[in-house]
Amino acid sequence: GHDLPALLSTLKTLKGLKGPKLLHVVTSKGKGYEPAEGDQIGYHAVGPFDPDKGLVSKGGAKKPTYTDVFSDWLCDAAAAEPRLMGITPAMREGSGLVRFSREYPLRYFDVAIAEQHAVTLAAGMATQGAKPVVAIYSTFLQRAYDQLVHDVALQELDVLFAIDRAGVVGPDGATHAGNLDLSFLRCVPNMVIMAPSDEAECRRMLSTGLQHPGAAAVRYPRGSGTGVAAGSDLSTLPIGKAELRVTGDRVALLAFGSTVPAAEEIGRELGLTVVNMRFIKPLDQQLILELAASHDRFVTIEDNVVAGGAGSGVAELLNAQDVLRPILHLGLPDAFQHHASREDLLAEAGIDA
Repeated sequence: GHDLPALLSTLKTLKGLKGPKLLHVVTSKGKGYEPAEGDQIGYHAVGPFDPDKGLVSKGGAKKPTYTDVFSDWLCDAAAAEPRLMGITPAMREGSGLVRFSREYPLRYFDVAIAEQHAVTLAAGMATQGAKPVVAIYSTFLQRAYDQLVHDVALQELDVLFAIDRAGVVGPDGATHAGNLDLSFLRCVPNMVIMAPSDEAECRRMLSTGLQHPGAAAVRYPRGSGTGVAAGSDLSTLPIGKAELRVTGDRVALLAFGSTVPAAEEIGRELGLTVVNMRFIKPLDQQLILELAASHDRFVTIEDNVVAGGAGSGVAELLNAQDVLRPILHLGLPDAFQHHASREDLLAEAGIDA
């Protein structure tokens, strides 16, 4: 990223100077490798490749990612809602705001790598009647937790958080893992928290969050979903209502977000009830209590750490209602997971089919 001889020489010079010193280093991504210098976005994060040939296109049609779904939704929603503003902390490409930045340049705000400012800016906009959407990675939202609590939730402001890379992220490693967001969001008052099971549901949840007059978060994983067409409408979901996917007996599998397809597969194989929970907060209390009356036990499944996650919310609800049922909580481990594919990490955590 830098001219190393010049940088080392400057550092040596600075070591001999007394008093406070400020060294401003301008990074040129891909420095020294011509293909990367010419395509800084394409070479931002790459797997193994041949340096002599550069990146080789894999070809073929690929399924839209959740980021693609968000990108299309944001532009469609902006056309229908003139108060919508898009905010990103230096993640225009990663969070899918390239098209929005071109079509709505006056409603697009890149605050650079300043996540705290991104959230406070959204709060300020909301006080003036705007409908800000903060597009942010789960792992980067941690940096703005104080602002989320005090500037947004405490004031009951109308801000939508579109949380990308939630749950296991795979090759990006522990620094980018979004394993904690359900736990640190769930305890914040005045928040609506959603997790989609497929692309179409993701779009409807984003519309639901935008229409909700308060703080809302939609958390979705890296990569593509099940291949369900997202559609083009801006329909919403009833807040706090889950979806019964499979009717069985004995055990009820309560699955959140990206874990739903695997849960549904196992539910059909073993004759168990499967629920696409949709909402982490508020939970569908009525459905959970109905299932408690007709089932022996529960299994909660989430792409988030077990500690304080969505499953904990189910246990708290049942406890508050004096309903005693054995509950198995399946989720991510109490550890920072290493580099691996998303599929391998889910299998390692025991939450694949």
